[in-house]
Formats: sequence, C-alpha cells, structure tokens
Amino acid sequence: MNDAPVTLAAIAGAHGVTGDVRLKLFGEGIASLKAHTAFNGGALTLTKLRDDGKGGAVARFAEVADRTAAEALRGTTLSVPRGALPPLGDGEYYHADLIGLPAFSTAGEDLGHCIAVENFGAGDVIEIERPPADGAPGKRFMVPMRADVVPEWSGRLLIDARYAADT
Repeated sequence: MNDAPVTLAAIAGAHGVTGDVRLKLFGEGIASLKAHTAFNGGALTLTKLRDDGKGGAVARFAEVADRTAAEALRGTTLSVPRGALPPLGDGEYYHADLIGLPAFSTAGEDLGHCIAVENFGAGDVIEIERPPADGAPGKRFMVPMRADVVPEWSGRLLIDARYAADT
C-alpha cells in the first residue's frame, strides 16, 4: 500500500475571529475527516470539527490562534497518508489509487494512464491520457468507472476494448 498523501479537504477561508476555518470537503462529509486528528504530516492538529450545513465544514486547528492566521491558510489542502484511510470493501476504490495507474484494453492495447477521476452526478468517470504520438501529447478520453467497462483496477486499469476504440 502506498503512503502518498491523499487530500481530504481544502481551507476555503476564515470563519469568525477566533481562528476557525471553513473547509471544502472532497470526501463523503465530515465523517471522512473526523477519523483523523493530524493533517499535512502533523503540521495541523484538528481540535474541533462541525458540519456547516452547506456541504462543507468548520474546523479549528491547535496551531491557528486567530483570524489572521486562519486567513493565511486559505487554499491549503488537508492531507493524510493513504495508509491512514479505512480499508475498502469488495468493489470499492479510492480515487487516489486510480490516478496514475496504467490503462490497457481487454484486447491488450496500451491505452496510457489515468490522469483524473470525475463525478458529474451519475457516477465516477475516469480520464485516460493516451501515450504521446509523433512528439504530440497523447489524446484524452473518458470512460465510466463501472465493472462492465473497467473489470479490473488493481495495479492497472483494464478497460473493455469497445470503450477504448477510436478515442
């Protein structure tokens, strides 16, 4: 298992005058943050966390004493080591585990690698960048992250050849 940092949230700005910060969450609500007390390699220690009622959160960190310090953190991402995340069930994955994986078609063609995982509301979609050709960057294409389209995603992405053709 890789212990690369996984980003769970970003500081959107200060909240009030006592050093609280507003968070933009990248996980599934504040529950994904509550399991952790230290972020960014121990640089930020979470002391308080609450839902803001708007899809984000309000947090207090021991190292942030006032509004000025909170404002200085605007744009800071909050990450934890991949190994600190809960184990996955069958058929589950973390987006961070997919990004960078090599991609191959079920016909054996090298499709490139995964550069992003998006969710536009109907489920996850992975973006694949093909290998460079003739000195030009590789073209990109997207496929739905469903078991019938991507039957394997452990160590590599195996994509049904029908979805990778003519992209």
